[in-house]
Amino acid sequence: MADDKTTPEGAAQPGTTGEGNQPVAAIAPEAKTGAPERPARGGNRGGGAGGRDNRGGGRDNRGGGRNNNRGGRGNNDGGEELIEKLVHINRVSKTVKGGKRFGFAALVVVGDGKGRAGFGKGKAREVPEAITKATAAAKKSMVRVPLREGRTLHHDGTGQFGAGNVTVRSAPAGTGIIAGGPMRAVFESLGVSDVVTKSNGTANPYNMIRATFAALADQSSPKSVSQRRGKKVTDLLARAGGSAAEVAADAAAVTE
Repeated sequence: MADDKTTPEGAAQPGTTGEGNQPVAAIAPEAKTGAPERPARGGNRGGGAGGRDNRGGGRDNRGGGRNNNRGGRGNNDGGEELIEKLVHINRVSKTVKGGKRFGFAALVVVGDGKGRAGFGKGKAREVPEAITKATAAAKKSMVRVPLREGRTLHHDGTGQFGAGNVTVRSAPAGTGIIAGGPMRAVFESLGVSDVVTKSNGTANPYNMIRATFAALADQSSPKSVSQRRGKKVTDLLARAGGSAAEVAADAAAVTE
């Protein structure tokens, strides 16, 4: 006798889905598992933002390249080692609403020890940054000064700037650098080993440095004078006196 078991009305029979009591195999897989999930809009937007961040990184890289190039132009020293001398640091202040704002001003002299030197000044809120700015400015303002035998000046000279008045004189070998303060830093970075100097007037380091460079700018060598006048170096040196052998030796020693 067959088992007359009944199920509650509306309940799914075994082997059916309950949707019209259809067999399980009769329903498509999409209907069974549901529609495929769509990625969240926030995720896409986040991915787009990531792409924009990458593009922004590219801009940062390009900006970094520009900064590196700019720094390369500022350090136009030809790859050679330079002598840097810190001459003076001055603390300055600016009165603003609520108090005073302090800063620092640095004066730096830079040279290669082979006849090239320059000076620069820089201001910043911190001392290292002020020195960096002054050094970069000094490298850009380097000038060449002709030296005799690579150790002293060719002739005496004077320089003046503002209230600063300096006198520079050539000296024989073994004299050393007879200079003080800012002037000594200039000749040490320039590569001069024998010189006698005197400063008359102000002791302001800025004016002394500018007056010293004004005196060095007036320096000329026998070679440059001979080219300008269309004569030989021996003819110019012969007028100073001395034997022909000494004149010839001095003329051969002139390199600039």
